[in-house]
Amino acid sequence: MRAFLFPGQGSQYVGMGRQTYISNGIVRDICDRADDVLGCQLTGIMFEGPDDELRQTRNAQPAIFLHSYAIYQLLNNPRPDMVAGHSLGEYTALAVANALTFDDALRLVQLRGAAMQEAGEQQPGTMAAIIGLDDEKVATICHDVCQEIGVVQPANFNSPGQLVVSGTPEAVAETMKRAKEAGAKLAKQLNVSGAFHSPLMEPARQRLAQALENTPIRDAEIPVYVNVSAQAVTLAAEIRAALLAQLTAPVRWTESAQNMAAAGANRFVEVGPGTVLQGLVKRILPGSDVASIEHQGQIDEFNANTTEA
Repeated sequence: MRAFLFPGQGSQYVGMGRQTYISNGIVRDICDRADDVLGCQLTGIMFEGPDDELRQTRNAQPAIFLHSYAIYQLLNNPRPDMVAGHSLGEYTALAVANALTFDDALRLVQLRGAAMQEAGEQQPGTMAAIIGLDDEKVATICHDVCQEIGVVQPANFNSPGQLVVSGTPEAVAETMKRAKEAGAKLAKQLNVSGAFHSPLMEPARQRLAQALENTPIRDAEIPVYVNVSAQAVTLAAEIRAALLAQLTAPVRWTESAQNMAAAGANRFVEVGPGTVLQGLVKRILPGSDVASIEHQGQIDEFNANTTEA
């Protein structure tokens, strides 16, 4: 069984999708449609930058969604048995599963990115990667610091021993200090515009709630393993609730990959910019069959193997 995975923020880079846009009419149509739907030249920022503009949350999120979705459309008969996306990537997974239309997913992602960026400006926060400590130990440190200093909580359970925390600058700094004292191999602050997947994103959650209420969501045609529970959902009501909770709740990626494997997934295919999820799955499920599809050569190889099969 095959699971398709879609990346989240941080995978963007200037030039993403440019060559595919030039060489493929399907991608051109999708990208031009996106510019029309959003009312801005998102593709110009994707293809030409500048980098600091693309890295802004309000641009990075729709850019990654667009790139991942467009690449997926070039695959011949991909036949995913299940899908999942990391944070933002969950919207791509839902569009692929036909729970959201392309236009609606793109509009939600644009609003989500803008709302998260503005929430970060209103309530400054940051995130840090903690490497080499048990998840439970990091969670305990977060709990203690939260009680003593300010908001901080696990934000991304990315793989065993790799966890991202999120919260106020002071609380995150203290968490990094205590993690190092507890034996962490690395505690590194991330270059982000806010405390994503923490209570500091509540203003963004409120804005997204209204948009979700006004957006049609259908039952998914493919099981979608959602971030907040790491469980497969298909019902529209469950999808709506998961998308809303996601902004202030941790991304349970380790459990998601484990649960997909337990459900029968024996091949994982990351579609979109970068290879972050490929690396995470290899650490979560050593020896698993994992591939990434981003460039034309990888698309051609996938399609050739699918045809042969």
